Amino acid sequence: MASKVSCLYVLTVVCWASALWYLSITRPTSSYTGHRQISSISIARKNVSFGNIRTRPINPHSFDFLINEPNKCEKSVPFLVILISTTHKEFDARQAIRETWGDENNFKGIKIATLFLLGKNTDPVLNQMVEQESQIFHDIIVEDFIDSYHNLTLKTLMGMRWVATFCSKAKYVMKTDSDIFVNMDNLIYKLLKPNTKPRRRYFTGYVINGGPIRDVRSKWYMPRDLYPDSNYPPFCSGTGYIFSADVAELIYKTSLHTRLLHLEDVYVGLCLRKLGIHPFQNSGFNHWKMAYSLCRYRRVITVHQITPEEMHRIWNDMSSKKHLRC
Repeated sequence: MASKVSCLYVLTVVCWASALWYLSITRPTSSYTGHRQISSISIARKNVSFGNIRTRPINPHSFDFLINEPNKCEKSVPFLVILISTTHKEFDARQAIRETWGDENNFKGIKIATLFLLGKNTDPVLNQMVEQESQIFHDIIVEDFIDSYHNLTLKTLMGMRWVATFCSKAKYVMKTDSDIFVNMDNLIYKLLKPNTKPRRRYFTGYVINGGPIRDVRSKWYMPRDLYPDSNYPPFCSGTGYIFSADVAELIYKTSLHTRLLHLEDVYVGLCLRKLGIHPFQNSGFNHWKMAYSLCRYRRVITVHQITPEEMHRIWNDMSSKKHLRC
């Protein structure tokens, strides 16, 4: 069985390398959908029902799963579900996470479920490659919205919907990105503490208090007609946040009746405000790149802008030097 998986893995890597080289010289990159297109896609969908929602949704999330892992939580209930936002071409990043901090078998006696979140790519070759990757690793979920920066909110809501539908008895959920290093020891034992009673209506990360940027040249531009207020509610940086699993269903249901915004972390903050849930600040969530040192990384939970090569190097160093004191 192991040799079969190894052969499949090697074959997949070779296919990825060849296809990405071909795509880089012959095909355009994926087109992004703007914030206005998100609204039209969502509103055009048929009315959906979820739980005890009875009023007509203004933002129905009725996208079909193209790839799903509905049985991921059947055998045992996870203590932690990790939802990682990624793109089709980031195979190396996904593999680095699988082999380091995202390995589901890192903690004996603590069930962890790791899932990568994707939309549909405009290039059928990339979609097929992700399908093949899914058949090997069984850790990918995909819905049929276009995968783009402006659709990151849909990607996060897909993750919330998946937890609420297929893994509602999990204790905690983490949402993060594929260029994040996570110090799992700090996350599991210092923050979540498996031997304590699970929290409810809990949400924490790097809390930001800010307002909309009106400069159209900015990556985070927010037009007044989409969000007229001068301040955002407190929200956690989308680079990494933690919440109790009950919050997944609450946010998903609330999103059905909340006007969609393309800034996913801001949008989640809007849903939290409607729910009366206040995100807690946690200094361990670092949403900037930070130069590596063993002692510095031992104090944090997340670090941003980490390459696959750095991921392996940091993980190997921290794992081999657990006995050293700082």
